[in-house]
Amino acid sequence: MDNSDVYKGLAGEAAVKVSVLFFARLREAFGTEREDIVVPGPAPTVSGLRELLRQRGGAWEKELSPNRPVRVAVNQDMANADTPLRTGDEVAMFPPVTGG
Repeated sequence: MDNSDVYKGLAGEAAVKVSVLFFARLREAFGTEREDIVVPGPAPTVSGLRELLRQRGGAWEKELSPNRPVRVAVNQDMANADTPLRTGDEVAMFPPVTGG
Protein backbone atom coordinates (compact mmCIF):
# COMPACT_ATOMS: atom_id res chain seq x y z
CA MET A 1 0.00 0.00 0.00
CA ASP A 2 1.42 3.39 -0.85
CA ASN A 3 1.16 6.17 1.71
CA SER A 4 -1.12 8.39 -0.37
CA ASP A 5 -4.19 6.87 1.29
CA VAL A 6 -2.94 6.98 4.88
CA TYR A 7 -3.46 9.82 7.35
CA LYS A 8 -1.86 10.13 10.74
CA GLY A 9 -4.30 9.96 13.66
CA LEU A 10 -4.08 12.08 16.78
CA ALA A 11 -1.48 9.77 18.34
CA GLY A 12 0.50 9.55 15.11
CA GLU A 13 -0.88 6.14 14.16
CA ALA A 14 -2.03 5.34 10.63
CA ALA A 15 -5.63 6.26 9.82
CA VAL A 16 -7.91 6.63 6.82
CA LYS A 17 -10.53 9.25 6.01
CA VAL A 18 -13.85 7.95 4.65
CA SER A 19 -17.24 9.44 3.81
CA VAL A 20 -20.08 7.70 5.63
CA LEU A 21 -23.67 7.88 4.40
CA PHE A 22 -26.57 7.00 6.71
CA PHE A 23 -29.96 5.86 5.41
CA ALA A 24 -33.48 5.26 6.75
CA ARG A 25 -33.73 4.81 10.55
CA LEU A 26 -30.01 5.50 10.97
CA ARG A 27 -30.26 8.91 9.31
CA GLU A 28 -33.26 9.74 11.51
CA ALA A 29 -31.63 8.52 14.74
CA PHE A 30 -28.28 10.25 14.11
CA GLY A 31 -29.71 13.46 12.67
CA THR A 32 -27.32 13.43 9.72
CA GLU A 33 -27.13 11.83 6.32
CA ARG A 34 -23.38 12.15 5.68
CA GLU A 35 -20.18 12.58 7.64
CA ASP A 36 -16.46 12.46 6.86
CA ILE A 37 -14.69 10.37 9.49
CA VAL A 38 -11.05 9.55 10.20
CA VAL A 39 -10.78 5.89 11.22
CA PRO A 40 -7.60 5.15 13.21
CA GLY A 41 -5.62 1.95 13.30
CA PRO A 42 -2.99 0.10 11.35
CA ALA A 43 -5.64 -1.73 9.27
CA PRO A 44 -9.01 0.07 9.47
CA THR A 45 -12.07 -2.08 8.74
CA VAL A 46 -15.85 -1.79 8.63
CA SER A 47 -16.05 -3.27 12.14
CA GLY A 48 -13.53 -0.71 13.40
CA LEU A 49 -15.62 2.11 11.95
CA ARG A 50 -18.79 0.72 13.50
CA GLU A 51 -17.11 0.46 16.92
CA LEU A 52 -15.71 3.99 16.60
CA LEU A 53 -19.22 5.31 15.94
CA ARG A 54 -20.75 3.22 18.76
CA GLN A 55 -18.35 4.85 21.23
CA ARG A 56 -20.21 8.14 20.74
CA GLY A 57 -22.95 6.70 22.97
CA GLY A 58 -26.66 7.47 22.90
CA ALA A 59 -28.40 6.73 19.60
CA TRP A 60 -25.06 5.73 18.05
CA GLU A 61 -24.49 3.00 20.61
CA LYS A 62 -28.08 1.77 20.37
CA GLU A 63 -28.42 1.69 16.59
CA LEU A 64 -24.97 0.19 15.93
CA SER A 65 -24.98 -2.37 18.74
CA PRO A 66 -24.14 -5.94 17.69
CA ASN A 67 -27.77 -7.07 18.10
CA ARG A 68 -29.12 -4.43 15.67
CA PRO A 69 -29.08 -5.40 12.00
CA VAL A 70 -27.13 -2.90 9.89
CA ARG A 71 -25.98 -3.50 6.34
CA VAL A 72 -22.84 -1.84 5.00
CA ALA A 73 -21.61 -1.14 1.49
CA VAL A 74 -18.16 0.19 0.63
CA ASN A 75 -17.99 1.99 -2.70
CA GLN A 76 -21.42 0.54 -3.57
CA ASP A 77 -20.33 -3.08 -2.98
CA MET A 78 -21.82 -5.00 -0.06
CA ALA A 79 -19.24 -5.37 2.70
CA ASN A 80 -18.69 -7.45 5.81
CA ALA A 81 -17.07 -6.61 9.14
CA ASP A 82 -13.57 -7.47 7.90
CA THR A 83 -13.73 -5.35 4.74
CA PRO A 84 -10.72 -3.00 4.79
CA LEU A 85 -11.20 0.75 4.45
CA ARG A 86 -9.01 3.10 2.42
CA THR A 87 -8.94 6.88 2.28
CA GLY A 88 -11.62 8.19 -0.06
CA ASP A 89 -13.95 5.20 0.38
CA GLU A 90 -17.67 5.84 0.51
CA VAL A 91 -19.28 3.76 3.25
CA ALA A 92 -23.07 3.42 3.29
CA MET A 93 -24.86 2.16 6.41
CA PHE A 94 -28.51 1.15 6.29
CA PRO A 95 -30.97 -1.26 7.89
CA PRO A 96 -31.90 -4.44 6.00
CA VAL A 97 -34.70 -3.80 3.53
CA THR A 98 -37.75 -6.01 3.29
CA GLY A 99 -40.70 -5.71 1.02
CA GLY A 100 -43.19 -7.61 -0.96
